[in-house]
Amino acid sequence: MSTPDDAGTTAIADAPPAEPAKPRRGRPKGSTARTTRTIELTLTVTGTADGDWVAELKQGSTWLSRGLPVSAAAVSKAAQELHAELAGPIDAVIGAAREQRAARVAALEAELEQARKALAEIEE
Repeated sequence: MSTPDDAGTTAIADAPPAEPAKPRRGRPKGSTARTTRTIELTLTVTGTADGDWVAELKQGSTWLSRGLPVSAAAVSKAAQELHAELAGPIDAVIGAAREQRAARVAALEAELEQARKALAEIEE
């Protein structure tokens, strides 16, 4: 009686020699050259010291949107959603703009109070 090892050995010995694989023409299977396509979009968000933000979107050399007003809260939220490293610097810029606006509001309130006092003196 033969063992399984003996049967496998005789089968291999009886097999004809393997032919070398012929190179195939065209793209090999499993290539991702055709299926992987990238789309390049450039989103530019610009802010001013006054806290006004504008967004522009470009695909290649074609502008898709230009000059869209965006709120500072939306910019901050989008930065947090994209990546923490983006959110930190953007929130710092928004915070500085907020402080400048608060200082401007305080100066205008002081000027308004002076104008009210001057008006009250004239009416007496």
